[in-house]
Amino acid sequence: MAVRNSIRWSTQAEADDMTASLRGELRTNESMAKHCSWRCGGSAKHYFMPADVADIQALLKQLPQDEAILWLGLGSNLLVRDGGFDGTVIATQTAMTQLELKDETIVSAGAGVSDARLARFSTRQNLTGGEFFAGIPGLVGGALAMNAGAFGGETWRQVLSVETLSRDGNIHTRRVDEYDISYRHVALKNSSQQEWFIAACFQFARQDAVAASEVLDIKHYLSKRAATQPTGSASCGSVFRNPENDFAARLIEDCGLKNKRIGGAVISEKHANFIINDQAASATDIEQLIELAQHTVYDRHGIALQTEVCIVGSHS
Repeated sequence: MAVRNSIRWSTQAEADDMTASLRGELRTNESMAKHCSWRCGGSAKHYFMPADVADIQALLKQLPQDEAILWLGLGSNLLVRDGGFDGTVIATQTAMTQLELKDETIVSAGAGVSDARLARFSTRQNLTGGEFFAGIPGLVGGALAMNAGAFGGETWRQVLSVETLSRDGNIHTRRVDEYDISYRHVALKNSSQQEWFIAACFQFARQDAVAASEVLDIKHYLSKRAATQPTGSASCGSVFRNPENDFAARLIEDCGLKNKRIGGAVISEKHANFIINDQAASATDIEQLIELAQHTVYDRHGIALQTEVCIVGSHS
């Protein structure tokens, strides 16, 4: 049954009709504050927790072609505005969780695998090159979509190939050279169709057991992250991309914006590229603080900070 677009929120009865052919759980009017690491934001019209990729394909067949779709990992790089998301959210952490060693140095991971799990798995196989994934607080799908990185490592430096799912429900295997890839940016070349990452093969390097025990120390990366970032607070991780030859945190701190507050949101004292929800902030509080940092840095340094966080939905 097609979802009617004439009303803002679909009813549960409509969702029940849709779920007749689905094996996962489909919710309506789902609060996204429960699913985003900032712990704020409005509701999604539909929120789908699929059983697997085939379940997502079944859902896509039923949605109108103009239905807005948002793929969600751990919600660690997402701000949903207070007016909510008038579309369908697909939660990938309930599906696409396969993780296996394909040969001596190649690891295959589904988009729903956490980056930390990928890091641990690769080190247990005595592989090096994937330790940095331990510092990315999200899933493989999100890391692929934005070329996420940490501690000098970057996702697409390790990618051999990817699998994607297009809006028409077809699965594609893509080579790395089919994408434009740069710092926190990934785009499919010569294509207007919408595709989402469902899996990838990663190339790592093999270490002997002795070397691995000395080099592949994930705890070192996690300790470094905890020492420099407010990891126990409600945040999205880094809010802004680092401009070329500089750091967003340095620019924001230089403007005297550490501890700057709007409503329940505050720029972290520990790391100026983090915005913390420490007093029941609204999404509007956070977005206004983002805009304040951008305007202040531009006025003082002439640098336009670009957001790393994805901002979706309506204000009201």
